[in-house]
Amino acid sequence: MGDADSTPAPQNRPTPPDRGDVIGSGIIWMAKWALCIVAIAAGTWVLGTVVGRLWVVILPVALAVVVATVLWPPTRWLTRRGLPPALAASITVVGFIALLSGVIALIVPSVVDQAPELADKATAGVNQVRNWLQGPPLRIRDEQLDSAVDAIVSRLQSSAQQIATGVFSGVSAATSAIITLFLVLVLAFFFVKDGPRLMPWMHAVFGSRSGRHVEEVAHRVWDTLGGFIRTQALVSLIDAVFIGGGLVILGVPLALVLAVVTFLGGFIPIVGAVVAGALAVLVALVGNGFTTALIVVGIVIAVQQLEGNVLQPVLQSRSMKLHAVIVLLAVTAGGSLYGIVGAFLAVPVVAVVAVVIRYIGEQIDVLTAPPLESDEEIEPAPK
Repeated sequence: MGDADSTPAPQNRPTPPDRGDVIGSGIIWMAKWALCIVAIAAGTWVLGTVVGRLWVVILPVALAVVVATVLWPPTRWLTRRGLPPALAASITVVGFIALLSGVIALIVPSVVDQAPELADKATAGVNQVRNWLQGPPLRIRDEQLDSAVDAIVSRLQSSAQQIATGVFSGVSAATSAIITLFLVLVLAFFFVKDGPRLMPWMHAVFGSRSGRHVEEVAHRVWDTLGGFIRTQALVSLIDAVFIGGGLVILGVPLALVLAVVTFLGGFIPIVGAVVAGALAVLVALVGNGFTTALIVVGIVIAVQQLEGNVLQPVLQSRSMKLHAVIVLLAVTAGGSLYGIVGAFLAVPVVAVVAVVIRYIGEQIDVLTAPPLESDEEIEPAPK
């Protein structure tokens, strides 16, 4: 009996899972995530298709929202001074139209006055290139150059129908641009006039629980877009002042026009500054020669270094919080899909998506945070 009592009882150890069960659960987990990724990709494709079909409607709305972020601060200032919202919005929209008209009126005479001179210098530059091709080391004969020119001319003549079609398409595009601009201004007027009424409407539509999240995301998106536009305007203005001032000092033709192009190009991060700088160098090369073009290259590089290393990190990091690689990829994708307008809207769209993703991440952190210990569970410290 003593030996029987001293025998230890067998312990119930947990049975390890079967290897096939582990592999099967892993495959099921991967299959679930694969289906989720496929569903997200399909939804993205459907959304892109809908956006492409409704681009005529979405484009004015998107541009109007961007313009409204610019017009809202002066409108808010006027309404706080006692003006009715409709009158304040009308004053800011009319002022915006007057500013655009003033810029156009300032640019057009300069283009008209200097275009003939620039064309003559461009012709002289072409002749210089022709003489260079005829000299050493290439020594291309006149007959070869004439045959190349004749081939280009015959190609253009044979494509007269396509060129005419392109001209009519350009006229149609210009008409569509005017209509779009008018629609953008009208929508921006209503956005800045009735913007404060949108939050109560959202609460009524989405309910108290969802409306709270929608309101918070809307406020963050609005602040992000406003910060982006103000930051880009400041950076673009500094670029235009420095580069335009250098072009004026060097006597480059169309310096004022190039300064305005530099300002507008600054609203397309990275790519716009490069294109505007290349255009300034090209005009300087045609109008003033190789030495002036080299000086313009130095000015453009210096200003872009100031922008990339000082202005963009300090200003854009506060408003955008996007890496330069994401900005470049967004501009490239937007430009390839929807042209210049797509390149302009690409960064704001990505910034809005980033705001939504960050907010979702914050809500996930709140739900997954470990619970705090209650006062009863905390043992008092020994005295």
